[in-house]
Amino acid sequence: MKSLKKLVVLSGAGMSAESGITTFRSAGGLWEGHRVEEVATPEAFAANPRLVLDFYNARRLNVLEATPNGGHYTLAKMEECFDVNIVTQNVDDLHERAGSSSVLHLHGELVKSRSTADPSGVYEIEGAELNLGDFCPLGSQLRPHIVWFGEAVPMIEPAVEIVRKADVVIIVGTSMQVYPAADLINYTRPDVPIHLIDPNPPEISMANLNIHSMGAVEGLELVFSSIAPR
Repeated sequence: MKSLKKLVVLSGAGMSAESGITTFRSAGGLWEGHRVEEVATPEAFAANPRLVLDFYNARRLNVLEATPNGGHYTLAKMEECFDVNIVTQNVDDLHERAGSSSVLHLHGELVKSRSTADPSGVYEIEGAELNLGDFCPLGSQLRPHIVWFGEAVPMIEPAVEIVRKADVVIIVGTSMQVYPAADLINYTRPDVPIHLIDPNPPEISMANLNIHSMGAVEGLELVFSSIAPR
């Protein structure tokens, strides 16, 4: 039996925007009225854990109320004819809810919590809220399972290995400006076709790069129809 081509998808905030999930970062560099330093750093959590937990509770509720869009479902459908691996910068679970079976979250997962005593202790959050007094089995406060600014990105090395093996790459909903995720494209083999889907695509000069200036839903349908085996 012939093995399926390896399709790697690099997805970002624009992937979920069409599901009504805001990107949170405004032109002024604020997230829902808060400076990044106030809600998305280890120092912020140490200084005001209640504010940080409330901020992520609001984001989590937004995600739980959202539904996957057509682009998410197109990616799940691609598994019928490709070995699909999704590497996402998004912290929502819309890829999984749409049916994608292999999703690597570079920046963590909003629907999970993590022990502050043991980083390997990761737990599903029941409902929308994580609050002060929610402890791990070791008795320490749980925190959002999110990679905050100033923290290492532990999943970047597995992501690099996934990209190295790709036969086709799709970049959707990300400007490829946030590091270290932006470096992933540089690990593709020179002969691998790359499809970049974004309404306002960044200026990237690479061989085999195909640019599709459109949203995620429309762009993924177009790309899938063009690369699906006949």
